[in-house]
Amino acid sequence: MDRVPGGVRVFGRLFLLALAISAAAPLAARQDNRIDGLTPSAPELATPGPHAIGVRTLSAVDRHRVDVLNTPPGGPTARYDRPLTFEVWYPATLAPGQAPGGEYRTIARDPAMPVVLKGRAVRDAAPVTSGRPFPLVVISHGYPGNRLLMSHLGEHLASRGYVTVSIDHTDSTYAEVKAFSSTLYNRALDQHFTIDEVARLATAGSGSPLAGLVDVSRTAVIGYSMGGYGVVNLVGGGYRREAASFPGAPPNQLLLDRAAGTPAYEQSRDARVKAAVAIGPWGMQVGYWDAVGLAGIRTPTFFVAGSVDDVSGYETGTRAIFEQAVNAPRYLLTFVNANHNAAAPIPAPAEAYRFSESLKGYPFTHYADPVWDTVRMNNILQHFVTAWVDLHLKGDAAKAAFLQVVPEGRQAVWATERDGTPQPAHTYWKGFKRGTAVGLMLEHRAPSTLKTQQ
Repeated sequence: MDRVPGGVRVFGRLFLLALAISAAAPLAARQDNRIDGLTPSAPELATPGPHAIGVRTLSAVDRHRVDVLNTPPGGPTARYDRPLTFEVWYPATLAPGQAPGGEYRTIARDPAMPVVLKGRAVRDAAPVTSGRPFPLVVISHGYPGNRLLMSHLGEHLASRGYVTVSIDHTDSTYAEVKAFSSTLYNRALDQHFTIDEVARLATAGSGSPLAGLVDVSRTAVIGYSMGGYGVVNLVGGGYRREAASFPGAPPNQLLLDRAAGTPAYEQSRDARVKAAVAIGPWGMQVGYWDAVGLAGIRTPTFFVAGSVDDVSGYETGTRAIFEQAVNAPRYLLTFVNANHNAAAPIPAPAEAYRFSESLKGYPFTHYADPVWDTVRMNNILQHFVTAWVDLHLKGDAAKAAFLQVVPEGRQAVWATERDGTPQPAHTYWKGFKRGTAVGLMLEHRAPSTLKTQQ
């Protein structure tokens, strides 16, 4: 037997196999779980702003909230004190020699997987105390999710001069997933309570780090999936009365509290909310709204969706809401061929690349999209949300130019001189690098000038 040539062949095969395994190793092995990635193709407003970022975790209790899960069908309405936890990012003043950066210790979609995320914020850093108070942005996750699911956006907006407050919605977090009826009832109420609670903490003499820091009269609310469901209702999209009797709805038609035409609901409109962002809002595809209810939205609203969203729907879901919210100035940003995870979630943490026995799958799919790169989508969302809130909360009219684009990115024309000076034929999306608007659509609808259904 010729051992030497065979040994060489075996060694060669093993070497090639080792190379293949190394090349195909899960990205998790090389990830550092950063939430603040910025790709070279990122649009202009995705770059961090001038402020250092501080972050704090706060808790609050909404007393005497309706207790959906303990209200018996046909019985009296139970009440309880509903606890909520917030992650709060804010413009900060770092101490001499204090470097930006810190960690978030949390869990993945599988709560048995502890996760350490890394970002630019400094835990408990001193807030900026000079100048005008900052506008408020409230962030609301999906079902299930947690307050760090959109932490990339929380940090980014704080760097650009906002206080951002992201909610852990009780009964909807990775650590505590309870019956869906609680989420259906509580989502918009949690968002409204958060604004009230920040207003209380921002009052001079409150003893809170937020005292004097926040101007809640200039508020935007951002919601993803069930968070978007809440946002649509918060800004005037009253539910169909029939939805209160849908299978799985809260008992005793409690959802009528948030139905279109209900006096208490109509009086609950919050004038402090000057802008909204709804990302893949759930509910339209299963009949929670109709044209009458959606005509109640008058708040400027920026919708975001993947064109093949198989959770919230696209044509019958987010796009239908966008088209029927006829009394609101509104935009729809579409990621062509993206699914439900378009733009909102942070990049999948390294731990999510491991198989989960409890989920019978990979938590990776909870964060990632099959077609689009997550960091790229995060950057695009950061860009447009910055333009949207700067326009509506800060009155920065110059930011409108970032929204006034050729609707289909692939049809935009790049035509510049060698020094970058635009030629007359140049129609490329403002702030985007050459070729990077392909795969995106941004559509606009003005509010109707006709009297619509009330």
